[in-house]
Amino acid sequence: MNLHHLMARNLFLLNFMILSFVFNSRTAHSWQNISSLDNIGQRCTPSNHPFSVCKSEAAAYGYPCEDHTVTTEDGYILSLKRIPYGISGGGNSTETRQPVLLFHGLMVDSVSWLLGTPKQSLGFILADGGFDVWFANTRGTNSSRNHTSLTPNDPAYWDWTWDELAAYDLPAFLQFVYDHTGGQKVHYIGHSLGTLIILAAFSENKLLHLVRSAVLLCPIAYLSRTKSKLARLATQILLAEAFHFLGYREFNPVGPVTHEILLLICGDPEIDCYDLFSAVAGPDCCLNTSTVCAFWQHATQSTSIKNLIHMSQMIRNDGVRRYDYGSVMENMKHYNQPRPPLYNLSSIPTHVPMFLTHGGQDFLGDVPDTRHLLRTLVRNHDSDNMEVLYVPDYAHADFVIGFNAPELVYKPMVEFFQRH
Repeated sequence: MNLHHLMARNLFLLNFMILSFVFNSRTAHSWQNISSLDNIGQRCTPSNHPFSVCKSEAAAYGYPCEDHTVTTEDGYILSLKRIPYGISGGGNSTETRQPVLLFHGLMVDSVSWLLGTPKQSLGFILADGGFDVWFANTRGTNSSRNHTSLTPNDPAYWDWTWDELAAYDLPAFLQFVYDHTGGQKVHYIGHSLGTLIILAAFSENKLLHLVRSAVLLCPIAYLSRTKSKLARLATQILLAEAFHFLGYREFNPVGPVTHEILLLICGDPEIDCYDLFSAVAGPDCCLNTSTVCAFWQHATQSTSIKNLIHMSQMIRNDGVRRYDYGSVMENMKHYNQPRPPLYNLSSIPTHVPMFLTHGGQDFLGDVPDTRHLLRTLVRNHDSDNMEVLYVPDYAHADFVIGFNAPELVYKPMVEFFQRH
């Protein structure tokens, strides 16, 4: 069965399921009870004030914080936050500090780096450790929804995937930080999708003049062997493609569309939706309840449905390619070739200092796919410029909000920066 027949079949099934949901929504409580989104209010203390890097998180602990905006070449006006120095660990505001850019993962924003106390949160730890810390917020997140000519209500606003994040958002952020710190090359830290875009750029020999070193937390590149049953099921039934066909362009992970999607997916007995962290990204070992509540209430952000289609294509196919438009004609129009071009990760220059971390319980950056990436990168890389840290008990979120991440991950990361 070819892709078009498969998609037509699944569109029919999806429409049938949605219609069934509409007519039977009042009998669907058994499904609703197993979705963790429905129980956030019961398990977490309500919070009426949205978290933000500067106004709530940095201000709460007395850290200086700056708001900046960056405009990409394709017109997106993005939010960039800065904590120029810390409040402990010595030093002062006039010292020259090495800049660090933190780039968040999929469907979150930069507040995810500051959800804990100053002793737990990477952004504060870096500031107190003597670094000039910058926080990127990609297009579509709450603080980066402006555009020179479009609004989020325009379908064209959401016409992008991580290809555009690598081609436009990432270079705009890095160039801004470079220019505003006296031409200093930038230490880069990416989590999940934030690792994929820097790998894509490096594979095309881009941005190397702006980056001093790169830290990849839970690197995402090869996804064909992901252990996430929820992601696999959504990919198998062409769920993102179906919702795009039905006219949806924005995907809000805590919005009504997501609720309906979960009602459809969580009917599968193999999908445990009570704990979405585990269902999507693996069983995290080291999260406390307050941080998880803060994450669900404040850190989750929108992405484009088209971006989710691109991620699904990566699960469905081997290799790391640009977005597939679904036909030879459309691909020829965009790429002048019948298939989307590959990002050749083996061509990443060997002199770039890189620090990679991955976890044994991570379903997205799962061990087989990550080892494939490591073989691709490490084979020819300068041994002095490549370090790998494996944490057997860690899953996807532990690396950003785990209560023991400061000792297990951030300490060796800072030591890596100090060596480079």
